[in-house]
Amino acid sequence: MKPSFVRKLIATSCAGVLACVSGLAMSQQYPTKPVRVIVPFAPGGGSDITARQFSAKLSEFLGQQFVVENRGGAGGLIGMELTARAAPDGYTIMMMSGSFSATSAVQKPAFDPINSIVAVAEFGYTPFVLTVHPSLPVKTTKELIALARTTKGGLSYAGTGTGGATHLATELFSSMAKITANMVPIQYKSTGAAMSDLLSGQVPVIVGSLLPVTPHLSTGKLRALGVTTAKRWHTLPNVPAIAETIPGYEVVLWFGTMIPRGAPQPVIDRLNAGINKALQDAAIKRNLEGAGMIGSGGAPAAFDQRIRKDYEKWLKVAKDVGLKPGS
Repeated sequence: MKPSFVRKLIATSCAGVLACVSGLAMSQQYPTKPVRVIVPFAPGGGSDITARQFSAKLSEFLGQQFVVENRGGAGGLIGMELTARAAPDGYTIMMMSGSFSATSAVQKPAFDPINSIVAVAEFGYTPFVLTVHPSLPVKTTKELIALARTTKGGLSYAGTGTGGATHLATELFSSMAKITANMVPIQYKSTGAAMSDLLSGQVPVIVGSLLPVTPHLSTGKLRALGVTTAKRWHTLPNVPAIAETIPGYEVVLWFGTMIPRGAPQPVIDRLNAGINKALQDAAIKRNLEGAGMIGSGGAPAAFDQRIRKDYEKWLKVAKDVGLKPGS
């Protein structure tokens, strides 16, 4: 064996060992200062509530404060761009919902969210709920479709921003039910504002997040017609899946953590481990169950696959219904 080859082999081996040692040290030390947690929505929504619960647990498990910063606006784009342009050192992360894929597909921002922000771990998922004000004379998804077709000027529905998950879930429903021309979107800046008008009857329909809708179902202030998951949801067993009326319809609302591309893999691994540990915590389990959410966790690759699959779905929906940025 030539001496030069031996020297090269030794150098390569040493470099590999040093990289492993360096990565292990980084993983064990991170974080050494507070971590900024961007939530791209206003306080009080599902993403914000979930982010605060998991941030508290990450603070406990990893020994540094995970500080939530609400940066709402433009359907999540403002917070998404802040995350994408942040230093990829693990000290800026984002806790986000399925609106990430929807907004990325429709708004087509100047930066590339899908490839500049990467998956860390999914917290869990829920359905949306097709919900109406009780003044609307319908009790089933089929009756709502029939009413939309015969209502002069169409039925208005609440969205939480053009291109957001709520908007696209409704557009997919309308498209598959062949009532797109009969459904009129009324966009709101936040879920709270949309719910306020829904509860007062100013807007009669929403395909809304499970968490803010559920408390008003038992009181009769709102009526649930269907859930957007492929099958009935365990916390609303008497509410049919929309797919029972429109075969193939399915929308899942997920929540999870993401980080700027380029973050060191040991940092991603440590955050992922912290989130998976949090999902085993009794208080987190109770909170997720109370919100009607199923905890998921798992590896970054599985979450990345979910994000990209949703992105492709919403690209197709936007194209099929003619949605364009700002429309």
